[in-house]
Amino acid sequence: MNLDFSVMPQYFGYLANATTITLQVTLYALFFGFVLAVPLAFMKLSRFRLLRWITSFYTAVFRGVPLLVQLMIVYFGVPQITGGNFTPLQASTIALSLNSAAYLSETLRGGIMAVDIGQREAAMALGVSQFAIMKDIVIPQALKSTLPGLVNEMINLLKNTSLVSCISLVDLTRAAQLIVSRTYRAFEPYLVIAVVYFIMVEILTLISLRIERWVNISDRR
Repeated sequence: MNLDFSVMPQYFGYLANATTITLQVTLYALFFGFVLAVPLAFMKLSRFRLLRWITSFYTAVFRGVPLLVQLMIVYFGVPQITGGNFTPLQASTIALSLNSAAYLSETLRGGIMAVDIGQREAAMALGVSQFAIMKDIVIPQALKSTLPGLVNEMINLLKNTSLVSCISLVDLTRAAQLIVSRTYRAFEPYLVIAVVYFIMVEILTLISLRIERWVNISDRR
């Protein structure tokens, strides 16, 4: 077995910077994806058929087309039409955010529908406005019930960032590819980043479990 991990320590700083980029793209995509998913979720519950059709079509497209293809369209295709250019970080954030919004909107829609309609009717009977009902009753409970789904989406986003290496953004996967090209050793760099990905996912899982226990304290009282 021809393994030599002694070549890796000199690249740890390089991999640390790449890890920062990976986390940055993940957080950007989760934030903008969630911001877009909230109105999409309400549009899916709208009584207007056109709004429901638009959001259903959006979800079908971004769930049905491979994420790698979406990245290529945003990075290479859109500039061809608009004449502008995206940086790899911008293109990655846009593509991952749009893709994430499709999944998150479905998760949020399910959470909103799971809230007992009797609570809304009781609030309306007391003269509470629709906005206040959504803000103070529906959305908090929906977020609570969809927390596991939101965490799973964050983990999926973290792993999906490996695809941005195809548009030259130096994330963890791209960093490993560059190290391979310099050292002509493949197993060691890819094993190291696999461990880094695993550690990050486990940390996110532990954090999510703590948050879930915290938000569910009221249920145990």
